[in-house]
Amino acid sequence: SSVLAARAVGVRAVAWLLLWEAAGLTSTPGTDFAAAPNYAGIRATCSEIILRQEVLKDGFHRDLLIKVKFGESIEDLQTCRLLIKQYIPTGLFVDPYELASLRERNITEAVMVSEDFNIEAPNYLSKESEVLIYARQDSQCIDCFQAFLPVHYRYHRPHSKDGEALIVVNNPDLLMYCDQEFPILKCWARSQVAAPCALKNKDICQWNNMKYKSVYKNVTLQVPVGLTIHTSLVCSVTLLITVLCSTLILVAVFKYGHFSL
Repeated sequence: SSVLAARAVGVRAVAWLLLWEAAGLTSTPGTDFAAAPNYAGIRATCSEIILRQEVLKDGFHRDLLIKVKFGESIEDLQTCRLLIKQYIPTGLFVDPYELASLRERNITEAVMVSEDFNIEAPNYLSKESEVLIYARQDSQCIDCFQAFLPVHYRYHRPHSKDGEALIVVNNPDLLMYCDQEFPILKCWARSQVAAPCALKNKDICQWNNMKYKSVYKNVTLQVPVGLTIHTSLVCSVTLLITVLCSTLILVAVFKYGHFSL
């Protein structure tokens, strides 16, 4: 009985093979792998985009420096433009008049996006703003771009215990526009964003919002603030100095001034 069962299984197998050959569905494993899309090969051509964001200088007036490095898969970056959309938190502000002066001197290409922007408002009365920075190619690195933006601290409320406030500068949006297709655009482009093609051009282009790897998750800044327990002392000393200086000014005016009736 076992011999008959084995023969029946063999006959069925031969019948299925004949049917598959008649239908043209037989193929070798080698041809199957060759015909399949080579997604691994496409991914292998994708180089990482690395973004580094750091803050230079000390004090209440800083410089935000953003560097972007592409991999070796992009051979010709001359046809590509890079636009950085930087979000400015409420604890910082960017002076639009300073940006205009820097653009005239060709130091940076940045423009404010937000309207009704008050540079004098403290952090608790201000809103988050946006700045568009057209990055420039780094002369010392073929596959690198960099952007520069001056930022300034806002006034903060005094704290009850800690004499410092923290400002978190999130990583920006990285937008890229190329005149020709690159593999990296297909690899890391997430969506398209409408933005001006150039700083002095009112035409709108569809920029690719690129996915990248950041060296730092975020940039955190420490701002010294006053303490509420010092309020009485500060007010008293300020009032005393104001009265003393006003008195000295009045004495000098009456002593050395010449009055004509």
